[in-house]
Amino acid sequence: MKIKILFFFGLLITLSSCKKNQLGGSSVIKGKVSHHSKAISNAIIYIKFNAKEFPGKEIELYDHSLSSDLNGEFSIACYKGDYYLFAKGIDDQSTQQKDVFGGAPVNIRNNEIVEMNLAVSE
Repeated sequence: MKIKILFFFGLLITLSSCKKNQLGGSSVIKGKVSHHSKAISNAIIYIKFNAKEFPGKEIELYDHSLSSDLNGEFSIACYKGDYYLFAKGIDDQSTQQKDVFGGAPVNIRNNEIVEMNLAVSE
């Protein structure tokens, strides 16, 4: 009887300690924000945890944000799970500056590196 109780509590602790859908894990989502194959520097990437579909353009709906570098590249350390990435930026490579935005869902497993192109448009 004691063995069953110890086994049950051990299993409960093991299952409850599994992290999912949050930042800081050993998996990595990395990519580039681009508009017509041109990098969008300093774009803001919003991250929604536990999401497979577009949650909307309102930034309050997202759980975290970060900026791309001057080459439009970003990297996010996370745990396994489903994430939705939504990027906003400015295409300043034409005569008129244009606001661009776009997003994509990402599913990632433990210790996986997912590389993606996060395309944005007007």
